[in-house]
Amino acid sequence: MRFTPRVPGRARKTPPTDAPGPGSGARGPSAGGRDSGGGFAGLAVALRTPARAGEPLLARAPRRWQRLAPFAVTAVFVVVLLPVTIAVLTNDYRLGGGWAGALGVAQTVPLLLAVTRPVPAWAVVLAADVTGAVLLASAGGVAGRSWPWPPMTVVGYLVLMACLGLRESVRTLVGVWLVTGAAGVVLGFFAPDGVTNTGAVQFVLSGVVLALTGALRGLGDARQRIAEQESISGAERARRTLLEERARIARELHDVVAHHMSVITVQADSAPYRLPGMAEPVREEFAAIAASARESLGEMRRLLTVLRGDGSEGGDTAGGGERAPQPGVGRIQQLVEATVRAGQPVELSLAAGVAEAARAVPAVDLSAYRIVQEALANVVRHAPGARTRVSVTRSAEDGEVLVLVVNGPARDAVVALEGAGTGHGLVGMRERVRLTGGTLDAGPLPEGGFRVAARLPLDARTGGSS
Repeated sequence: MRFTPRVPGRARKTPPTDAPGPGSGARGPSAGGRDSGGGFAGLAVALRTPARAGEPLLARAPRRWQRLAPFAVTAVFVVVLLPVTIAVLTNDYRLGGGWAGALGVAQTVPLLLAVTRPVPAWAVVLAADVTGAVLLASAGGVAGRSWPWPPMTVVGYLVLMACLGLRESVRTLVGVWLVTGAAGVVLGFFAPDGVTNTGAVQFVLSGVVLALTGALRGLGDARQRIAEQESISGAERARRTLLEERARIARELHDVVAHHMSVITVQADSAPYRLPGMAEPVREEFAAIAASARESLGEMRRLLTVLRGDGSEGGDTAGGGERAPQPGVGRIQQLVEATVRAGQPVELSLAAGVAEAARAVPAVDLSAYRIVQEALANVVRHAPGARTRVSVTRSAEDGEVLVLVVNGPARDAVVALEGAGTGHGLVGMRERVRLTGGTLDAGPLPEGGFRVAARLPLDARTGGSS
């Protein structure tokens, strides 16, 4: 580790980013980032995606052929079942050709409607099936055959159940299943002699299809709710992180301001003793200044108690750690040395006189230290073993303290301690820079690694603006 005073040139700015922190590095597209919407994998995902009311099945599938697949499948069933139904009803059940044609159309064509309106399609098909069962009961060829639901009717009804299960709620599916069973039971009381009753078969098979497709849709609903909750939780975490950082900065700023307020109080109280012969109005003015300073200190202590929110009493006297002076640029060297002892290779460049200049503006002094501290902590978390350069200099022409922390990519032999960050460090850096009215550039480097560059104006009177 080297400590050489030097003043580097102005850092080249890079576009800001919301990366988790130094060390994360630039990540290109992963190998798994190829289009996963194609093929049957994308079709399976689309089947689990709930459709809105009025949308066709697979309406949000990524490929056009996937969106057309439900129409094609139901069309194939209609084309196959329609002539077969008419032929079976006419030849095997000996039903009149007109009735056979009407029942064939009513039992199969609504399958096309089931892609977008499954409940109305089910109502039409069920009515047609019940009507067909009544007509077949008096047909000449019903003896020895399936009744009340012929095989073609069962197949078409199961296709309809699949469309229902992928679209409707559990309550609707249970209602449809119970109505199906009830229709079979009622028709069973009027069964002709010598028929094979298929009411139970359709009841069981439709229940199985509804259960499978409903479970598939429920899986999609659950995944969608989880994604929504994760989005809400992420926003809440970001908001909580910002509030925590602001509260911590406020606590630290309290120590800085409290010191100056205490100095004002002591100077105002001691003025009559240091300057004898002071006129009475002047004495009263100094006494009023001291009283106002004490009142301000009391208000700050009460505010600090609320900010801490830990139930501690006494505001800024809660513990020995709170009484310790706040760190500044002068302690960055100790921070770097501690990081090097922890096994992180860090090189520090601290310009001569920058510590004294920053000390004159306590907010800048504290912010510079905290920015370096957060940056080094993020390097340790996200890129352990990466070579890191810390530079703290002063721009005389602009009256700014320049803080630069650059790290390379993590060593291949070292696994990052944290795979993903919350952005907590960058949030704190941005808030501290905003407090002083400075600017922050933070983002990954093209060759790997991360860069944090902060400009903190020494004329901090312009800071704190929104």
